[in-house]
Amino acid sequence: MSAEARRGYQDVTGRSASAVMPHPGGRDREREWPNALMKRYRIEVAASTSSVFSTLAAFPLDSVKTRMQTYQYRGFLDCVKHTYRTEALAGFFRGNITLVRTVSFSIYRRAKYVYSGWIKQNFGFDIHRHVNTPGTYPNLYSVACFGAAGATAGSAITFLACPFELTKLSAQVSVLLAERSTDCKRSREVAKSYQNKGTLKTMANIIKHRGVLGLYTGFQLHLLRDTLGTAIYFMVYESGKQLGTTFAGDSPNSNKLAVVAAGGLCGLVSWAMIYPIDSAKSIYQRNALLYSRGEKVEPAPKIEFFKRHMYRGLGVSMIRSCIVNAIFFSSFEIIKKRIKSLDDQRKV
Repeated sequence: MSAEARRGYQDVTGRSASAVMPHPGGRDREREWPNALMKRYRIEVAASTSSVFSTLAAFPLDSVKTRMQTYQYRGFLDCVKHTYRTEALAGFFRGNITLVRTVSFSIYRRAKYVYSGWIKQNFGFDIHRHVNTPGTYPNLYSVACFGAAGATAGSAITFLACPFELTKLSAQVSVLLAERSTDCKRSREVAKSYQNKGTLKTMANIIKHRGVLGLYTGFQLHLLRDTLGTAIYFMVYESGKQLGTTFAGDSPNSNKLAVVAAGGLCGLVSWAMIYPIDSAKSIYQRNALLYSRGEKVEPAPKIEFFKRHMYRGLGVSMIRSCIVNAIFFSSFEIIKKRIKSLDDQRKV
């Protein structure tokens, strides 16, 4: 073979033939990399997409729940009528966010694998194998693993969630703040400044009045609520799904039903357990919005379980949570499995 041939035939542009000819399989790789990226981040994609679906389905109930927690109404219908009369439909859709849930779910899934790996290494028990084996039941290892992973996700996400939730609460009760503020002129002016603003402008307004750290008003209550609540949430969901599959049989339809039931149940149980903490947090944050930086905010109400005034809006919250989580987990499992099977579908 000539030296020219060994070097590779060059076209009129000076490029070798090997550069001009497409590399075998190159197009396949171009088609494969989006699938590989989707599969790598399938938890995040499935969680964020499902969060949008579920939030849109029941977000108005969340807005009503917050109003009933922070202000007194004669009941659910009274709150709905007053909100519609004073704020129209927009009043039910203030402060909608999905980022927090996506990040929380991602942290939980990773923490679950870390803790289950530690348990397997130190105690020789494979949690994932046990949970995925038909006919099994939750045990101490699995419940502890899911609870610890949930608590980790809840405590970690608080640093991101607290500013967003304070902003959401401000958007949801901004009209009520101005409408039911005290006779103090300064408080009324501060309250009015929160009206009719989007998420970023509301955050900027909080910083203006309370400084950057003002975004973390109620952080300790938020941390307590999310650590306990998320631990209970995932313990109930994972254990409920396992029990549902065991009792209903290991068929595709029974598995889907178990996911829906476990999703709805985890929302009901977690909110019922932590609701007084959430009420105290919401009331304290609402009160703080009326004060500027350096001013002393009245203390948060005492957390009292089984006291009626700490459970205002619980029924609305539990209905909302049941709907949201049943939709979320059903959608999450479907989307995750679809993404996981992308390569298999392409090869068929």
